[in-house]
Amino acid sequence: MTAAGEGAKEAKVEVKDEVKAEAGNDDAVLGANNGKSAKVASKSGSKEVTKAPSHRAHGGGNAAPWMKDSKAHKDAMKEQKEREVPPVTSVTAEGVTLPMDIGTRVMCRWRDAQLYPVRVIERRMGQSGPAPEEYEYYVHYEQFNRRLDTWVMIGEMDMTSVEAEEYGPDGKKKRKASDDHAHDEEHAEFDPNALREHEEVTKVRNILTVELGKHAMDTWYFSPFPPEYTHCKKLYFCEFTLNFFKRKEQLQRHLRKNELYHPPGDEIYRNEIKGRTCSFFEVDGKKEKMFCQNLCYIAKLFLDHKTLYYDVDLFLFYILCEVDERGYHIVGYFSKEKCSEEGYNLACILTLPAYQRKGYGKMLISFSYELSKKEGKVGTPERPLSDLGLVSYRGYWTRELLNILQDPSRTVMSIKDLSDLTCIKTEDIISTLQHLNLLAYQKGAYVICAAPEIITKHLKAAGSPGVVVDPGKLIWTPYNAEKDYKM
Repeated sequence: MTAAGEGAKEAKVEVKDEVKAEAGNDDAVLGANNGKSAKVASKSGSKEVTKAPSHRAHGGGNAAPWMKDSKAHKDAMKEQKEREVPPVTSVTAEGVTLPMDIGTRVMCRWRDAQLYPVRVIERRMGQSGPAPEEYEYYVHYEQFNRRLDTWVMIGEMDMTSVEAEEYGPDGKKKRKASDDHAHDEEHAEFDPNALREHEEVTKVRNILTVELGKHAMDTWYFSPFPPEYTHCKKLYFCEFTLNFFKRKEQLQRHLRKNELYHPPGDEIYRNEIKGRTCSFFEVDGKKEKMFCQNLCYIAKLFLDHKTLYYDVDLFLFYILCEVDERGYHIVGYFSKEKCSEEGYNLACILTLPAYQRKGYGKMLISFSYELSKKEGKVGTPERPLSDLGLVSYRGYWTRELLNILQDPSRTVMSIKDLSDLTCIKTEDIISTLQHLNLLAYQKGAYVICAAPEIITKHLKAAGSPGVVVDPGKLIWTPYNAEKDYKM
């Protein structure tokens, strides 16, 4: 039954039953899996794995096509504007006409109580009614990332600083230099026109908050959820099945029925380090389509330029979890194509905000290369990389390469040798060593020039490796395309 179906049935449920389970009372729904869940890799290294049961019948079961959702949202907003009655206007003491037009620039108060320049991206009637003074405005703080865009009211703005949108002789809005993304280093590798079109479609966050397990997280970006969820400010996710609901009572009812306390698929890694037990599950997008699609829905809330695919069949998802007595709690994930002609070993990567700055992002990158080593293939992340993505990868490449170069037992080392040992693509090795000024081009060949004290300096600057992956705890067989298609 979908979340919508749960909502329809809800009226027949007594109120006392709806409020029986509290949010923090998840222990009440834990219990034996009755032999239905996947057998997981034990600490002793058992290789026996079986597929976990699917719980697609609950929650966000009716996932809409991925790319169509963004267009459908845009069309719905356009139709809504066409049906809207022209707003009643008024003029403030500062001479500003309310409601303000989209594109207006003004100084607005931020969390630190300081005023910053913003641009009005969208507007809507306030909850109190159509009064011009009650309108809410979705604004972009021009000095900050889009993830900080939010809804504000005129009480948080300095109305003496209003700059109305300028129009040219042809009646079209003038484009200001600050609207151009050519200066945007974070998205330097993206096509400016495609970037502008993407931001137009996804300019307003549709979901403001999500609750996943014991964590409530403010979202950063738009995600193309099905239309019936467009106006939900908060969504409630089951942290084990990733089904999502409009109301907490629906989630609690789902949890009472749920028997799965880890991601579907096979557990391929588990290790305890520094008091934390970490686990990886491999989930096939073809076998667990609903789980993987819902995972992409969540990921898009925190990734600005992730491309969402309706067809997740071609991808494998590697889910990182923290393990405790209550179950397996999703920390983050990365995905990779089952068969990549370009040799990509990672397509998308995300650490949930509640688990960031704990070394898990570095662990995900490291794990993707451990899989490449197991496959015996050189790997590289899918392009383009954002500036933050490049910094993360360059840190990993630096640590891996320099740890080998500072080994006194390795007297002669070529770029090809480094690639064979680390499974890092030669182009990535060259760019990293050039960035560190450790590579010279002499007589038609690259020469590595790395003095011990310089290597030590760069290793210190690269930082810690995060949560370390123990290759000996990885129990995994590489994907076999022929076997999959024969099935």
